Amino acid sequence: MLSNNDILRRLRYSFDFYDDRMIELFSLGDFVVNRSQVSDWLKKDDDEQMQKLSDQYLAAFLNGLIAFNRGEKEGPKPIPERRLTNNIILRKLKIALNLKDDDMIEIFKLAGTTISKPELSAFFRKPTHDKFRECQDQYLRNFLKGIQLKYRKD
Repeated sequence: MLSNNDILRRLRYSFDFYDDRMIELFSLGDFVVNRSQVSDWLKKDDDEQMQKLSDQYLAAFLNGLIAFNRGEKEGPKPIPERRLTNNIILRKLKIALNLKDDDMIEIFKLAGTTISKPELSAFFRKPTHDKFRECQDQYLRNFLKGIQLKYRKD
């Protein structure tokens, strides 16, 4: 299972974010965090000092990533979701990186995953829609791997 901490670690690595940038991204998502918290969230799963990152904090980080990359929108800041799904995380990454469907398909392809436009669009439908499809961990994991391959400088 893909944990929120693992997602945060992968994004930090992919974009080479330093602690100050991580703190700034949480702040842009309207959550004040300190270096110690960030450090504890980024520790390996087997480290006894590792703290679990809640859905709400990951949502705030992703909202901050959107604001950082795309600029802050007029009006009130979005309220971080209390409960995240892989579909919501995928949507937030799509928005933060300003990706079109073809860009996302290419990122999946970099990670060795083939996905069609209809399959991809099913992830972004409302859960009540009959063509909605739940984004499984393997898809999100491969998307994060593709992001790393595309955006990591080395």
